[in-house]
Amino acid sequence: MRTYHCLSLFIWTYMYHTTDAIPFQEKGNSDLPSERILGLTQDDGKMLHRTKRGWMWNQFFLLEEYTGTDTQYVGKLHTDQDKGDGNLKYILTGDGAGSLFVIDENTGDIHAAKKLDREEKSLYVLRAKAIDRKTGRQVEPESEFIIKIHDINDNEPKFTKDLYTASVPEMSGVGTSVIQVTATDADDANYGNSAKVVYSILQGQPYFSVDPESGIIKTALPDMSRENREQYQVVIQAKDMGGQMGGLSGTTTVNITLTDVNNNPPRFPQSTYQFHSPESVPLGTPLGRIKANDPDVGENAEVEYSIAEGDGADMFDVITDKDTQEGIITVKQNLDFENKMLYTLKVDASNTHPDPRFLHLGPFKDTAVVKISVEDVDEPPVFSKVFYLIEVDEDVKEGSIIGQVTAYDPDAMNNLIKYSVDRHTDIDRIFSIHSENGSIFTLKPLDRESTPWHNITVTATEINNSKQSSHIPVFIRILDINDHAPEFAMYYETFVCENAKPGQLIQTVSVMDKDDPPRGHKFFFEPVPEFPLNPNFTIVDNKDNTAGIMTRKDGYSRNKMSTYLLPILIFDNDYPIQSSTGTLTIRVCACDNQGNMQSCSAEALVLSAGLSTGALIAILLCVIILLVLVVLFAALKRQRKKEPLIISKDDVRDNIVTYNDEGGGEEDTQAFDIGTLRNPEAREDSKLRRDVMPETIFQIRRTVPLWENIDVQDFIHRRLKENDSDPSAPPYDSLATYAYEGNDSIADSLSSLESLTADCNQDYDYLSDWGPRFKKLADMYGGDDSDRD
Repeated sequence: MRTYHCLSLFIWTYMYHTTDAIPFQEKGNSDLPSERILGLTQDDGKMLHRTKRGWMWNQFFLLEEYTGTDTQYVGKLHTDQDKGDGNLKYILTGDGAGSLFVIDENTGDIHAAKKLDREEKSLYVLRAKAIDRKTGRQVEPESEFIIKIHDINDNEPKFTKDLYTASVPEMSGVGTSVIQVTATDADDANYGNSAKVVYSILQGQPYFSVDPESGIIKTALPDMSRENREQYQVVIQAKDMGGQMGGLSGTTTVNITLTDVNNNPPRFPQSTYQFHSPESVPLGTPLGRIKANDPDVGENAEVEYSIAEGDGADMFDVITDKDTQEGIITVKQNLDFENKMLYTLKVDASNTHPDPRFLHLGPFKDTAVVKISVEDVDEPPVFSKVFYLIEVDEDVKEGSIIGQVTAYDPDAMNNLIKYSVDRHTDIDRIFSIHSENGSIFTLKPLDRESTPWHNITVTATEINNSKQSSHIPVFIRILDINDHAPEFAMYYETFVCENAKPGQLIQTVSVMDKDDPPRGHKFFFEPVPEFPLNPNFTIVDNKDNTAGIMTRKDGYSRNKMSTYLLPILIFDNDYPIQSSTGTLTIRVCACDNQGNMQSCSAEALVLSAGLSTGALIAILLCVIILLVLVVLFAALKRQRKKEPLIISKDDVRDNIVTYNDEGGGEEDTQAFDIGTLRNPEAREDSKLRRDVMPETIFQIRRTVPLWENIDVQDFIHRRLKENDSDPSAPPYDSLATYAYEGNDSIADSLSSLESLTADCNQDYDYLSDWGPRFKKLADMYGGDDSDRD
């Protein structure tokens, strides 16, 4: 294989500017005829040797961004099989073949058809082969080679940010790091100095500096003060080619802020402050504001105010307003113009968060003098206490003095004062007060059990100026006196079994007392003195304010005594001793063997356990008996209605029908209903007579109504005439009785119809024993004959 020196010369012209020699990359085919070429190796100290190759080319290099008018020549491919007669054809494949790189298929010359950019692609791998045009066969195996793009300095450094923001505390020392900026260069860092960046500061001196290699910005001046200048703008430049002339550069802006530190104490703008206050101002009222200025910000400017000293340190207070950082002077105690007219205070203003690094600059506080003048006002009366508590026994007599209130005029005039009770707080007018000396006395009796406390309000008013008045609450506590006797806590009604044994507990009673003794209640139980020894029951004091009722004999009888009344004497131990008598009702009842009540003398009691089976059966029997009685009574009454007045058909004598029903007088509205007599229209016109049994039933003749005329005499005559002309009337004499009295009868209530003939045989003296309700009858029938006459 032959070597073409033009290829070697071409390669060399493109390698003159590199610092390191690039070795030849060779690739051969062992099947080709044995030919020897020279090849250079990268191993130091080795001899040159020959290898068997059919192809020869180098690793090609090409500069980026070619600006020439012609295509850029890359190199030439050639094989020793090429005789120059045009029988061989060179073909190029791989990265960019046909578009970026083209080959002359006859000569093997390679050209770059376009301008290349290393930053887009720095290395291209291609494959070449030689084909016989006649046979279409490869004369050499396909071989691979590389085209590298050499870098040129065509990219300037670029910062990661267009604008940086940083901060550094004020008063920092020289060399304090602020921020690090970074710039990158897209050029090849391994080829020359195209990507070697150097930093420099264009704007921001002499306050800041930048490290040329790392890009760290540092402070360059000591003790920079935020109060003098807070914001700085620094411009940093990044230049490649190591900062040499001709290198490309880029810039960025860094905004640096000095943060605050507590290096300034608060300062009052004036040394003395003057305020005025009326003496009647309420406690806590703000009198004025003072402020110490601090040029720092945030918590470094927070100020706390305090009263250092002065004759009014106990009269006034200062409060810090956190929002405005002002000190508010307030009233701590009541002011009195007559006592003191001028107060002088010293108020300190100090930082709440001092920085120990700057304490050497001096104390971080300031002091101002505050003068407060008290102004005189007409003040209302002042009571000697904020409230009064008076205790009085509930048995105090009316008009008794129970306490006293006092008030005075604090002004220099010392006006006279009058006292009064606010009647809105004493509507019942139980208390009153002496207008001159303030003595409180009672107007009505007191009762602790109904009202244990009385809360009234007393008013003190200046006599010369009624607008100046003060009010004070007076709490009156009514003390208990033992004026109520103990009594049963509830109404007790119990029972004792007929088969009870002696010593059985039948009831436990407890008592209550409206009084409230200081040592608590203590009650005692005893029999009444009239019956010190009860033969039936025993009262046992349980010593716990209760008493037990015990049986005293063996067995009780409902027939002999169905109910016992047991009086119990109850008294307390307070002074004076109060006592009362409570009566316990004890009923005698039948019980089972377990002592459960079944029935009592008058009625069955229902216990919590419910009705027993025997009681239910007894109630059911009673209901059945009542129903039977009602049925019998109804049947007898119906039978009586069907019974004829005249039983015998042959009995045609004159008859007088007598009804032995005396009636109950005017008050008896159930015995006889006279409604039909008052309203004749209600009579039964078609009803036949019941005193006879007529042989022929005549057609009933309807008569003209007679009730239009209410005159009794006329009514009777018309009825007589009607009966006389009635063809259905019986053919014999009959007594017709008409009980129609008419309206406005002056007759009193009727007694027995036979009383006129029976009075002589009756003794009515017993009516006098029946009570006042029968006095009238007793006077009428129980007197002497002369009285009756």
